[in-house]
Amino acid sequence: MASGGIGDETHVSGELFKMMAGVNMVHVPYRGGAPALADLLGGQVQVFFAGMAAAIEYIRADKLRALAVTTAERAEALPNIPTVADFVPDYEASQWFGLGVPKNTPAEIIGKLNKEINAALADPKMKARLADLGGTVLPGSPADFGKLIAEDTELR
Repeated sequence: MASGGIGDETHVSGELFKMMAGVNMVHVPYRGGAPALADLLGGQVQVFFAGMAAAIEYIRADKLRALAVTTAERAEALPNIPTVADFVPDYEASQWFGLGVPKNTPAEIIGKLNKEINAALADPKMKARLADLGGTVLPGSPADFGKLIAEDTELR
């Protein structure tokens, strides 16, 4: 089982699967996801819990076979691929990306950044590209983002 490195999301996703499914796979940590994905494509490793954006084009080109997605629901970008939870009840491993600023950043700068980021996320071309890569857009306020972090931290 390849990972992008000890403790990264691909490693933790794989370890969670091993634990919940009761299987044993030898962990092979790499120095990043790109070399792990290259070795998966080259047949040096048999499984990698790759992020959707990194793997989707290889899946579409039939260079990788997706067995399942790790999110709670099927991915719109790969609707025929089941979830891991279809086979391992309650399994979910997903990631999100957000923007943070230093603690003492003035509120007016935070407000401007938030406004511009939400405008970019609302752009149809940006939304379409993110969806094509398997992403889901989550616009919102700094308070919304703080709530997401708190809820996700509590969940883990």
